[in-house]
Amino acid sequence: MASPNPAPKKSAMAHIRNIGIMAHIDAGKTTVSERLLYLSGREHKIGEVHDGDTTMDWMVQERERGITITSAVTTFNWEVAPKSPAAAAGTIALPSKAEMHLIDTPGHVDFTIEVSRSLRVLDGAVTVFDGVSGVEPQTETVWRQADRYKVPRIGFINKMDRIGADYWRSLHMMEERFGEHCAPAALPIGTENKHRGIVELVERRAWVWDDPQDPVSVEIVDVPADMVDDVEKARNILLERIAIADDEFAMTWLETPDALSTNDIHAAIRRAVIANKLVPVLCGAALRNKGIQPLLNAIVLWLPSPDDVAEIDGVDPKTREPLHRPHDPKAPLAGLAFKVAMMGDDGRRLVFVRLYSGTLTAGMDVLNPTRGIKEKVSRIFQMHANKRDRIESIGAGNIVGVLGLKHTKTGDTICDPTKPILLEQIDAYEPVISQSIEPEQTRDRDKLLETLAKLADEDPTFRWREDPQTGQTIISGMGELHLDVLADRVRREFEVPARIGKPQVVYRETITATASEEDTFERQSEGDYLYGNIGVRIKPLERGTGNVVEWAFPPEGTVLPWFTEELKRIIKLGIDNQLNSGVLSGDPAQDIHVAITHVGWKEGINKPVGATIAASGALRKAMQAAKPARLAPIANVEVSTPPEYTGDVIGSINQRRGQIENMEEITPQVSHIKALVPIERMFGYSTELRSMSQGRASFQMTFSHYDIA
Repeated sequence: MASPNPAPKKSAMAHIRNIGIMAHIDAGKTTVSERLLYLSGREHKIGEVHDGDTTMDWMVQERERGITITSAVTTFNWEVAPKSPAAAAGTIALPSKAEMHLIDTPGHVDFTIEVSRSLRVLDGAVTVFDGVSGVEPQTETVWRQADRYKVPRIGFINKMDRIGADYWRSLHMMEERFGEHCAPAALPIGTENKHRGIVELVERRAWVWDDPQDPVSVEIVDVPADMVDDVEKARNILLERIAIADDEFAMTWLETPDALSTNDIHAAIRRAVIANKLVPVLCGAALRNKGIQPLLNAIVLWLPSPDDVAEIDGVDPKTREPLHRPHDPKAPLAGLAFKVAMMGDDGRRLVFVRLYSGTLTAGMDVLNPTRGIKEKVSRIFQMHANKRDRIESIGAGNIVGVLGLKHTKTGDTICDPTKPILLEQIDAYEPVISQSIEPEQTRDRDKLLETLAKLADEDPTFRWREDPQTGQTIISGMGELHLDVLADRVRREFEVPARIGKPQVVYRETITATASEEDTFERQSEGDYLYGNIGVRIKPLERGTGNVVEWAFPPEGTVLPWFTEELKRIIKLGIDNQLNSGVLSGDPAQDIHVAITHVGWKEGINKPVGATIAASGALRKAMQAAKPARLAPIANVEVSTPPEYTGDVIGSINQRRGQIENMEEITPQVSHIKALVPIERMFGYSTELRSMSQGRASFQMTFSHYDIA
């Protein structure tokens, strides 16, 4: 007999989950990812971080350091099993299986661009928390990045088998830091060395793993008798928070609660998660193979498919009029290049693309409206970390690797040449630390520069330049670890022996007073008459504002035929050139308001480039007169330490000219100290901290702002 409420027909995209694993360093992201691959049948052996044989951390530098450095993409399938009898009997159509496109992201702040560009193209995410430490500094950073891109997520409190693990304390930290839409969806059966499994709150069933070495050997049993009351209390908290997030569910729950099936609850959780109004939180111990199957089920049941998210927004590249593209393989092609990698075997550029609409086919021509060029797709690959499976065609909703896009960079759009659209680009980050790098042999200099260009193509946070004063090659990045890894890749992957100098911070300049100046440039050059006469007025802005350039010319009501948009562009170019090179040490200037107060003009000028030179000269004079100051980068430093070392840690931060912002005892075993410290004073701090705490303390450093040195 046909169902009285037949489920609507789903597209192929309804079975796709584009998800990421994100967390603070050492919370267990890669360990979770390896279990997902094993249980799904994608891998036949579990890779371990401590053994250096993981699938997702495939780089030599990752395996040696035991950390994730680059985001890796893989694909696998999962079917929800065993199905709940109550859910199977429901009339609401719930997803039961999915093709997972998984990105395992780094947890170290030096590689935060990998998290940002991954979240930009994901539909959902799993945030992993350390059951002992709870919400850690980088967790907050990646959470804010997920908020920025409105990525629905679920939580997984890991390491419930460790001494000091506390599910409720970690959940309360999430509620305090992120909001009360974080809700319990599972409870641990025992903690520390007594951790045996979890209880699913929706289904009211227990998963028990008696053999920690075998993730497949799981029993599904009734809730332990001594946990029944706790499970009901936690389940009511979950239902209350679903009701707050979903009006449809709230009415049924308040009026006829007995009519609710587990199917209804799963469907309501799914709606609330997709609307970013609920974060259900599971738990387990990934290293002991506990809690992974329920997590996989939750990803399928609760996180969105491309069908569930809004159409992708963009603009017309020429008119800037808003445009939209549906998640439909039959619609015009639109995709975003979110990562560039050099293929290890032959050094060719592999561009990772998220397809939002249309179908991508090998051999087709595509438009890159970001750069105004056409490119040809030569090959398409479905990725499994550093392995590739070649395919001929792929539709919307997928993440693939593409060969042939020679000029496409991170954040560029590719689209149908006849239906152009420009998608939102990916935020970049400014580097804060620099080092010199030189080849050991002069003959290797060209090869070194070619290698640095390739690395900069891969990594938008990495920059390199030649210092005009010393002739040295300077590399800049997000931190000591970032540059150390890149230098190691130069030597080992690209086989260029190189010497690295001591790290130095990247400074900025600003002004501390107001000033007005004027400059005139006049010269005859090869028959051309160059003339410019520009006046400017400058004043300092609040720290972090950036630079603002405004026109206070011509006087209101005045019409000057010669004052064209082209002339304004040329003058603005001169202003920008000078702002990029300060008057103290040539570092970029920031937080300056520039008003252009006067523009001189002589009839018969055929080369207005003189206005560019005069604009730079006027601004340079004004900056010299406005009491210029050097700005140094300041870091947010968060130290996790056993309480007995708190005094030593505070003393060391004070010695480094740091300012203590907050102290908090997370558990009897762990205290958190937050401080603002000049980055130039943090070199070598990891060694000092390990020494003073017998290796038991750790710290996280993130760039905060620039301030007067």
